[in-house]
Amino acid sequence: MSTDAACPPPSAGEGGPRSGSGEGNALSGHVAPSPACSAGTLPRRGGRVLLSLIFTLALLLAGALWRYATTLPPLDLTQASLRSTVILDRKGQLLRPFATADGRWRLPVTADAIDPRYLAMLKAYEDRRFDSHPGLDPAATLRAAWQWLAHGKIVSGGSTLSMQVARLVEPRAERSLPAKLRQMVRAVALERTLGKSGVLDLYLALAPYGGPVEGVRAASLAYFGREPARLSFAESALLVALPQSPEARRPDRFAANARRARDRVLDIAAERGVLTAAEAQAAKAEPVPVARKQFPMLAAHAAEQAHAADPDARVQHLTLDARLQASLEALATERATAAGPALSAAILAIDNRTGAVLAHVGSAGYLDAARAGAVDATQAVRSPGSALKPFIYALAFEDGLAHPETLLDDRPARFSASYAPENFDMGFRGTVTARVALQQSLNLPAVELLDAVGAARFVARLRGAGATILLPRDTAPGLPVALGGLGITLTDLARLYAGLARSGTVPALARRLDGTPAAPEPERRVADPVAAWYVADILRGAPPPENALPGRISFKTGTSYGYRDAWAVGFDARVTIAVWIGRPDGASVPGLVGRSHAAPILFDAFARFGGEPEALPRPRDALVATTAALPPPLRHIRRDAPKTFAATLGVPLKIAYPPDGARVDLGLGEGAQARLALKALGGQPPLTWMVDGLPVAEAMRRQSEWSPEGAGFARISVMDAAGASDSVVVRLE
Repeated sequence: MSTDAACPPPSAGEGGPRSGSGEGNALSGHVAPSPACSAGTLPRRGGRVLLSLIFTLALLLAGALWRYATTLPPLDLTQASLRSTVILDRKGQLLRPFATADGRWRLPVTADAIDPRYLAMLKAYEDRRFDSHPGLDPAATLRAAWQWLAHGKIVSGGSTLSMQVARLVEPRAERSLPAKLRQMVRAVALERTLGKSGVLDLYLALAPYGGPVEGVRAASLAYFGREPARLSFAESALLVALPQSPEARRPDRFAANARRARDRVLDIAAERGVLTAAEAQAAKAEPVPVARKQFPMLAAHAAEQAHAADPDARVQHLTLDARLQASLEALATERATAAGPALSAAILAIDNRTGAVLAHVGSAGYLDAARAGAVDATQAVRSPGSALKPFIYALAFEDGLAHPETLLDDRPARFSASYAPENFDMGFRGTVTARVALQQSLNLPAVELLDAVGAARFVARLRGAGATILLPRDTAPGLPVALGGLGITLTDLARLYAGLARSGTVPALARRLDGTPAAPEPERRVADPVAAWYVADILRGAPPPENALPGRISFKTGTSYGYRDAWAVGFDARVTIAVWIGRPDGASVPGLVGRSHAAPILFDAFARFGGEPEALPRPRDALVATTAALPPPLRHIRRDAPKTFAATLGVPLKIAYPPDGARVDLGLGEGAQARLALKALGGQPPLTWMVDGLPVAEAMRRQSEWSPEGAGFARISVMDAAGASDSVVVRLE
């Protein structure tokens, strides 16, 4: 361009050509421009032309985008919103994620759960003006457009994070101008629809990291083995670099490429003030992970069951405690491995106050095929051995047939032509108290008590408490159920013991903290409060396994016939923990005994639960006395004595008043001090009257009285000198 074109011609008074003079001809019609025009006017005019060109280009681009936007269908985020299902514990810690239906690991995540250093590095490297632009970065877009015009091809995309999200939401393989225009339009639409935080969350969830791994949370778990809430500078830089070329930079396949890309991000982040040069240099010294890690798989069985029950719920909060779960899973694996090949173990922990399941260990290693780890042993029906004996005693205590200090006979006995049980050690103790008999798990006293309360009634009580009890096909409940002649699951056994810890009320198990609340279940009882406390007090004195402290928890063990199953269940006021160990296929394991194999696991599990055990409070009506101080019918149970509802002297003992199920109006609601008449027929005197397991003072005749302390239900029992008894339940008003 000539100088004349760049500067205005000078006027005649400034040395311009004069009319008719020859001087002007001597200058060939031109006058030299001034120094000011030569140095400043040319750049200014060139700048105006450039600005005009840029403005025109921007208008053309804006018009093209507007026209193109009118041709696009509405933005569909359905596929982009799909996430992996994640199972969380009671505090929100990840237990186990599940891949999406098409096999991708895309875990839900938001920016507030990501290390701020990663977010700062991401914006510095990918989109410095992300927080201020409307989806498009005008400077970057015009630079890319100018380079395209100058070179005839796309040199740089000028993509913002919003445009990258648009490409992830609507993938396009081609790299062309229409594809770029589509990303621009979609980027603006995304920001208008979701806002900055929504767009950023989409990027964090959708960015590719190689193979089926998508999103920064899945990538952090896959490459570092932890959540992205805390990341080093090196880790942050690697996660920023991978989405640019996820397959070529996968650290588990191309570690050198991954390192170079990470280091470049660190250099740029240092240049832009995200970290210092020294921090960048130190980060470069960190190694790059060379293998993918397994995703978390805590409580695999519980998570699988929760996912199957509600497959549409993308986030499920269980009642489990991840810390306790991980500790007990390690314990089960360690002890099952030490016990022998092909053995597995299961542990269930229940919060006694709420019924919440705190730990659910279904096997000794979910992925261990040699131990059938996929089998959830907490749901398997197995023989409990002696583990149900405490509930026989509870029923006998409740009926007034026995007391913890009642004397029982542990001698050889035959209860039918074909049933003559023996103790586990093949020995006999002679005369012992019920307390000692249960603590030492003697078989003869347990069978004797079951004969007294009735096997059918005992099984009905367990079923009424909510337990699923399986009996051998085509058989009625018989005395062998005292020693494990039935089937029950570890879960139901744990619930029954939790009932003892809750004054006889069996809890409905809670497994989820979210979702639709379950319909309230009717109250189920396994024993009355006094009987439950008697049993808990006895079991607290049971001899512990080796190297364990006595008197800390109430517990009972069991060993099934043929050494197939070893059990141990313990509780205090806080928690009930149940343990099973054996072969999942039910094969015999010689030497497998509850006391030596399951009980040590139980005590170790309580130690890992932590805190000091809490004893159960003693009910007000509990009778604490020595054998000699008991009423005569409670001091000893003779094998030849008639049992419940038995006849003596030809006239059966029976309560004549009050009748069973009666509602007796004593005016208790008005604060009146009333007395309830007690009358019995038959039996052999002297008689002993008891209310809710507590003897009525000076009530040794067929007719007596009792002063209730308030309205409500009461169980009234009477026993004669021969051991016969009768009971009724009445409601006092």
